[in-house]
Formats: sequence, structure tokens, C-alpha cells
Amino acid sequence: MLDLTERKRAEEALRKAQAELAHIARVMTMGELASSIAHEVSQPLAALVTNSNAGLRWLARDPPDLEEARECLRRIIRDGKRAGEVITRIRSLVKKSAPAKARLDLNEAVQEVLLITNAEVRRHRVFVRTELAAALPPVQGDRVQLQQVILDLVMNGIEAMREVTDRPRELLIRSRPEESSHVLVAVQDRGIGLDEQSLERVFEAFYTTKPEGMGMGLSISRSIIEAHGGRLWPVAHRDYGATFQFTLPTEGGSQQV
Repeated sequence: MLDLTERKRAEEALRKAQAELAHIARVMTMGELASSIAHEVSQPLAALVTNSNAGLRWLARDPPDLEEARECLRRIIRDGKRAGEVITRIRSLVKKSAPAKARLDLNEAVQEVLLITNAEVRRHRVFVRTELAAALPPVQGDRVQLQQVILDLVMNGIEAMREVTDRPRELLIRSRPEESSHVLVAVQDRGIGLDEQSLERVFEAFYTTKPEGMGMGLSISRSIIEAHGGRLWPVAHRDYGATFQFTLPTEGGSQQV
């Protein structure tokens, strides 16, 4: 009984430590995206000012052009909602909360991550293509943690293509049902690729090929996927680029060993 109690305490301490590390990694990633996020928010805010000034001009006419003024108000509402949605998505990723599993659509999670990274993608001149399976079975998972994994894979793919100048910078994100009641999400880049040494060590804590990297992102991502009963692994391509992909059990499906 004592051994069992100590083991449960150790497992709980490990879960808390993993959650803390995952939160730190999310905050660091948001720090890296700060300039892109600021740009993404500043656009709708600038549009709010522009439409407000236009609305005032339409109202100052004699007689006031009420229909044009109404159209300005509609655009103000649209842009206000857009800015609010960006901030809400960022807050959900950086907030510190206990993991909570719920029914999750991975396609929806991918799309939300792409909205956050939209400015970063444009800044690095990356073309993003998605092949998301229709009617993808839902999974049981923590939305924030799984979006953290997707975000890390997308950012790694962008980073891998930063020095590419002789071919298009393309990022392909796919999802599809797998056998044994699982779903797969894959992020494929056309970057520098992975050599044999990197392929074997890429998930080691503190191992990184980035000059400014800490080497914790993929290690944390793998622990998150494994805690959800799935598997995360890389595939090196012969020509160029690499694919990082993970599988998760569908809602009610069996976990992978």
C-alpha cells in the first residue's frame, strides 16, 4: 500500500512537472511570435479607425448618407470581432490551467493554429496547403496542449525553410483516419531535411539544430501526444524536407502501446 501511494504521488508530481514545462514552452513560442501577432492585431485595429473616420464623414454630409454610415458600422463590427478572436486564441494558449480532456475536432484545431501563425507564414514567404480529411473522427484530448503540438510542428517547418532560396517554401498539413480507430495529422516541409543523427536524436531534451533553440519543443510535444495515447515520429525525405506526424486514438478508440 505504501509503495502504491508513493508511486501515485510520483506520477502526480511528474504530470504537474510536464504541464509546467508545456506551459513554459507555449509562452516562449508566443514570445517568438510577438511581432507577427502584433501585426495580426494591428490590421483590424487600423481598419477600425479608418472606418470610424469614414462613418463620421458620411454622417457629416448634408443630408447625411445613412446607408454608407451603416456599412461603415458593419465593417467596424467585423474588424472588432476579428481582433477579439485573435486575442482570444492567444489567451487560450498562454493561460496556465490544468489539462482537461474533451471532445476535439483536430481539423478545427489545425485551422485555429494557422490563424495564429498567419502573419509569421507571410513574413517568411511560406505557402501553406492543407489536405484535411472530411468528417475526421473526433478525439478526446486537451485542446490547448494538442494545439501546442501542432503549433510547434508548424513553427519547426517554417524554421526548416528559412534558408531555402532555390525552391518554393511549401508547408503541407494533412489529416486522415487511420486503422485501429486512430487519426493522423502530418506536417510536411520542403526545408533542409534531417540527417541520420538528427533523426535519432530529434526528441532528446535540449538537443537542437537551431542556433537559438532550447531543444525542448519536440520533447514536450512527444510527451503530450504519448499522454493522449498516441505516437509522434519524424520521416526524412530523400529529396528535401521532412514530415513530423502524430496519431491519436479516436473518441472511444484504443490507445497505442
